[in-house]
Amino acid sequence: MDSLTQVVLGAAVGVAVMRRRTAAWKAALWGGVAGTLPDLDVFIAHGDPILNMVLHRAESHALFWLTLFLLPFAWLVARVQGEWGQWRRWWLALWLALVTHPLLDAFTVYGTQLLLPFTDYPVALGSVFIIDPAVTLPWLVGLAVVLVRRGDARGQRANLWGLALGTAVLLAGVGLQARVQSLARASLAEQGVHPERVLVTPAPLSMLLWRVVAMDDDSYYEGFHGLLDAPGPMRFDRFDRGARLEAAAAAIDGAQRIRRFSHGFYKLHESAGGQLVITDLRMGQEPHYSFAFVVAQRGSDFRALPVAQAVGGAGPVAPALAWLARRIRGEQVAPPR
Repeated sequence: MDSLTQVVLGAAVGVAVMRRRTAAWKAALWGGVAGTLPDLDVFIAHGDPILNMVLHRAESHALFWLTLFLLPFAWLVARVQGEWGQWRRWWLALWLALVTHPLLDAFTVYGTQLLLPFTDYPVALGSVFIIDPAVTLPWLVGLAVVLVRRGDARGQRANLWGLALGTAVLLAGVGLQARVQSLARASLAEQGVHPERVLVTPAPLSMLLWRVVAMDDDSYYEGFHGLLDAPGPMRFDRFDRGARLEAAAAAIDGAQRIRRFSHGFYKLHESAGGQLVITDLRMGQEPHYSFAFVVAQRGSDFRALPVAQAVGGAGPVAPALAWLARRIRGEQVAPPR
């Protein structure tokens, strides 16, 4: 999730656990610090954009390593605050503020390696967009109330209600995702498409609209379903996934890393200049994706580049937002291409 949400969640959790054992602002401050610490790994450069992508949300987001880190961190906080008698409570508050960060990230589609060092499998439920005000605002309002009221009983209740409401919205997204996936599979079957895998993720900023990507041997299909849509099957657009280039990509380490990290939701294509490009289909929508990389250059055959080149990026914002607003209202308008 975005940095603001992580800071707010960490602060709210810190206050909820410490209750009135310390000043609310202290619990919020250190909870917010703990809630943002895992994302400092974005400042680590691995020398290659693909490595930067797949190694983000790795050790810094692993529950095992975060738990070990908490021992000296909680000791330091308790000492700095002069509250050594509250060391165990500080440990619990900071541990929860830390581990809720990767657990929340796991609800997004990016991929969080929660279980390192035992497995590097990237957990990616994909049931919430990286920024969703419906999740963040309850946490933020509850936290603001408890800080304004300086941690009194009513403020503590407001903070707990905010945590509960934001979490309920987050869990509701899982249910909505399952509902849309069921509709998508039924709609694809009616159109004679039986995909290997189906991805369902919310469109930017809202769970009122969902994007579906379905993969088969040679193609991928993209469709959208809004909660305000009229009853009926979903409509899908078909695109070539570049299966003919799989043999070339198989020998390229960067391409195989994206293949695993994306859980198979990727496409390959050859640019006009003879470059082999691999694109993660999970983040963005056709034809604009956040993560696309040139991994090889054609000569007599494809030769892997020493360092991949990042070529992904967002499309024009204004048309995308205009389409999003209309599509959320249930209008059947084609997405901007």
